[in-house]
Amino acid sequence: MTRATPSTEELNSGSTPSWRKKGFEKGWLKNILHLVSGSSGNAILMLVSTTIAARSLGPAAYGVLALVLTVGRLSERLLRFESWQPLIRFAASDDVANDKKKMSELYLYGLFLDIGTALLAAILTIVIGYALMTVIGLKPEHMPLVAIYAIAIAVNIRGVPTAALRFDGKFKTLAYVQMLSSILRLALAGVGLYLGFSLLEFVIIWTVCQALDSMLFFWLGMRVIAKQGIPSPFRANPFGLQKRYPGFLSFAWSTNVSGTLRTLTQEADTLLVSAFAGTAWAGFYHIAKRIAKVAQQVGSMMQAVVYPDMARMWAQKDFTAFSSTIKRVQLVLGLVGISFLAAFWLLGDWIMKVAFGPEFAQAYPLLLAQLLAVVLIMHAAPSRSALLAMNRPGFVLWVAIASTLLFFFTAWITMPTYGALGANFAHIAFAALTVIAMDIAMWRQIGQTVKATKE
Repeated sequence: MTRATPSTEELNSGSTPSWRKKGFEKGWLKNILHLVSGSSGNAILMLVSTTIAARSLGPAAYGVLALVLTVGRLSERLLRFESWQPLIRFAASDDVANDKKKMSELYLYGLFLDIGTALLAAILTIVIGYALMTVIGLKPEHMPLVAIYAIAIAVNIRGVPTAALRFDGKFKTLAYVQMLSSILRLALAGVGLYLGFSLLEFVIIWTVCQALDSMLFFWLGMRVIAKQGIPSPFRANPFGLQKRYPGFLSFAWSTNVSGTLRTLTQEADTLLVSAFAGTAWAGFYHIAKRIAKVAQQVGSMMQAVVYPDMARMWAQKDFTAFSSTIKRVQLVLGLVGISFLAAFWLLGDWIMKVAFGPEFAQAYPLLLAQLLAVVLIMHAAPSRSALLAMNRPGFVLWVAIASTLLFFFTAWITMPTYGALGANFAHIAFAALTVIAMDIAMWRQIGQTVKATKE
């Protein structure tokens, strides 16, 4: 396995860390291009599948499909521990990265979190579906659809495979493997449009494709672990993990709570729209978010590339490279986000009518507002990674809490008047507070640390 940090001998001999060597930036940009092209391609394929489903089902039935998917994703993300983050954080030291036994134990620790929360999330999907049925506009006959989609949630084990692939530099694999299921989904959706599939059959298509993607991803992650010479995590000692790796679970908890709060704004918003404006508007809103996600994926994938190296830079006190990386990533993400916003400002209305049909044109203003929020969130992504690398998950959590409260306050004020558009206004408020708070804290921390080091 590629070591997370340089050895003591390398540092003493004056050797240059990997991120300072000539050619690193070229490799870094290459990895970003792989992930951006792969994730954007996947998002576009998903968008085309969404377009086909919307055209085939119509606004009302597509709105139900959107609600079923949203209930599943909401349940999953409420419980999901992003175990790849503490794995990367704890393996960014020589005593762990160079000890295959410890790496195996860490992966097992992550698997306990991944598998347990996936099963709980599947159960929660069904519970939430029944509990919110009358509030969000679902009917009793829609509950079997929720139960079917829960199967895909139960097998979605991604934390450990993600960490393994990122540690091994398999960014190309991370970028393109998800496209296989998206291509299958697109093909099946096309068949569904031709044959006139019902809502049930479209739910089955989404469930099968997502489950296959999760299982393939898990297999690839385990394969990489084996190739690195790390013993199978399933054979590692399961006892005393919390004692041997203190802080791992608390780090996972804090990032989980932070992620849960983001979920309340990123998934529960569709349920709010359905409750306030009906299932058809939930469908319009879901389409707007799906289009905006093409841009947002760029930010997520760039974060996936730079976070491991940012953790290493901070651990080795390479503050110049750390600051430079943040500035460059924020600049690139800003340019990408503004380009998307400008393009859809000019062509979005025409695209909505041509791609989805005239009955979906009402999604256009929702899309523009959502893209503005996405531009802000893309800018905040590197700041969040930097703060986690600085071991400040607590601050990230408090920012998430404050931003979430602002989101719901804004939604409560605006949605009775503006309907679905009020949810977009709430996203803009959430993103603006996140950007301001994280940028100030990040640069202040860097400045204080550099000053303390010089003294």
